[in-house]
Amino acid sequence: MQDRSTRRGIRGVGAGLMGERDFRVVWGVGILAEFGRRYELVAFSLLILEVTDSSASHLMLLWVFNNLPRPFVSPLAGYIADRFPRQRVMLLAQAVNLATAGGLLALMLYSLEGWQSWGAFGAAFFGIDAADGLLDLQPWHIFLAAFVQGVTKAVEDPSRRTGIFDIAGRERVVNAMSLDVIAQNVGKMAGPVAGGLLIQFAGYPAAYAFLLFVHADNLLLISRLRIPATGLMAAAPPMWSGLGSAMGFAWRNSTLVGMLSITLVMNAMAFPLQQFIPAVGTGLLGVGPALVGVLVAADGFGHLAGAAVMAATRGVRYHGRYFTYGSVVVLVASAVYVWSPWYGLAFALLLLSGLGQAGFSTMQSSIMMLSSPPEMRGQMMGLLSFCIGIANLLGALEISAAVSWLALQHTISLHALAGLALLVPAILFTPLVRRPLAQTGAGAGGS
Repeated sequence: MQDRSTRRGIRGVGAGLMGERDFRVVWGVGILAEFGRRYELVAFSLLILEVTDSSASHLMLLWVFNNLPRPFVSPLAGYIADRFPRQRVMLLAQAVNLATAGGLLALMLYSLEGWQSWGAFGAAFFGIDAADGLLDLQPWHIFLAAFVQGVTKAVEDPSRRTGIFDIAGRERVVNAMSLDVIAQNVGKMAGPVAGGLLIQFAGYPAAYAFLLFVHADNLLLISRLRIPATGLMAAAPPMWSGLGSAMGFAWRNSTLVGMLSITLVMNAMAFPLQQFIPAVGTGLLGVGPALVGVLVAADGFGHLAGAAVMAATRGVRYHGRYFTYGSVVVLVASAVYVWSPWYGLAFALLLLSGLGQAGFSTMQSSIMMLSSPPEMRGQMMGLLSFCIGIANLLGALEISAAVSWLALQHTISLHALAGLALLVPAILFTPLVRRPLAQTGAGAGGS
């Protein structure tokens, strides 16, 4: 009986959303965007390990540079999401991604043609070994590209997610966000696998040529997207007063206090640890780029399975329980997988982590948007992105310092266990787990 109900849920709400052209387009945009991002992050990580002789601290610095723009750009991105057509914002961000990947590919291709004609200055500036004509990328090249990718991600996120809400509407937001999580995780799974395989068997120039095609295809798809006008853009407040209002609104809403507290913990103590997966694969498990890509994608497989179940779930009331319990699963799996002597067991534990992330990521955006008045949703998503960015940045800096004097396994496990301890106040002292979510209408206050 339960299986039939689940199937009816998928055919009902899920099929209804997928039957709408604009939702299908924005869903496809989410797949391609996350595919390109995860594909490139694997390439960045393998390059860093190559040019720094497998330095785990440099690997975490890559995470720092990728997340550095987010706390600074997110307030502006939330303002932009409420003030400007969301499709145009997404087009601009994707065009920058295309240009960045094209720039790296150009460096790689020009190196194959011989940089000697550019002279000693060009060889020194771009890190070229003139003796063999091969491009010797320096860490700063990779950090800069990761930084630009972080900027575009921070700009695009509030516009795309509020655009999904505009298309789906309030009643279908949990199902829409679950379907969006599925899209994200299709990309999250396929991107690292494709990146690892192409890098191992075709080399970096061919891998980046394929990435350029993916970005161009997504740019074309975004150009076909139509997001309904909400009629609220003219009412959006000035940027800084709007950010202050978003912070004040969140502070007065005890459910949002709990959700944002756990968001800060997870993005400081859990998610940066995922950046070490390539080092775990190459250094502790002894596998090559292809299997590293599969290992990086493992949590995406679990995430996809969990999101598929949530997309079929109707009448969710206790959003905070899915969110909190999912966080606990992620932290426990992170603390344990790094001690596995077997690749298969490590993969299975990361798969379990992905199941937890499905509850976390689906309910995070749903709680924020259902708790926010319509005229503030862009600013509230900008605030969420700001919290994610500042926690990622500070957490990654601390973890980068810790891994320089602790063993990799101890660094990962100790931070995951500390994250579990830090969840306790939000669980005990806010209504996030205990009470069903009270949805906020236009202009309403928090509870």
